[in-house]
Amino acid sequence: MNILNQTLNSFSTQIVDSGISLQFDLFDSNIINLSILVGGLFYLLSGGLSESLLERQQRILTAIGESEEKLQEATTRLTDGEAKLEQAQLVIEEIQKDSQQIAEQVKDAIIADGKSEVGRLTAFARSQIDKIEIRMRQQISEYVATLLIQRITLRLQSSSSLSLQQQIIDRNISSLAE
Repeated sequence: MNILNQTLNSFSTQIVDSGISLQFDLFDSNIINLSILVGGLFYLLSGGLSESLLERQQRILTAIGESEEKLQEATTRLTDGEAKLEQAQLVIEEIQKDSQQIAEQVKDAIIADGKSEVGRLTAFARSQIDKIEIRMRQQISEYVATLLIQRITLRLQSSSSLSLQQQIIDRNISSLAE
């Protein structure tokens, strides 16, 4: 503080020598010193502060611009994604419709094949039953004929007359013919 007072005193002496009279007392000299200090600081720091603020403003504007670009890209991607989703949903619906149609066709084909198989098996069973029925009738006929022949033979053996045997044979032959 001493140096400052000396400087102010020498400055005041020079001013007094030049014809300007100023009185500097301690209180007045502090106000002047503070004003000079504030003015100097304002002058020196205003440029740096302005540059710093401009730089910061530029960074903020750049960040805002980049954010807007990213927002635009994200919006575009979202729109593209929604369009692709709609297309995928349409494809899924078509696939579901096609699969239902194919399932119906397969179901109908299986039912038709089943019906034809049942018809074929029924016809085969019917023909087998008819063949068995014919064989059974033949066997029954043969059995009845054999029994008849055995009865006739027994009656003939037990009967004494030849004419009676002839009548029995004729009757049995005519019954067999019917």
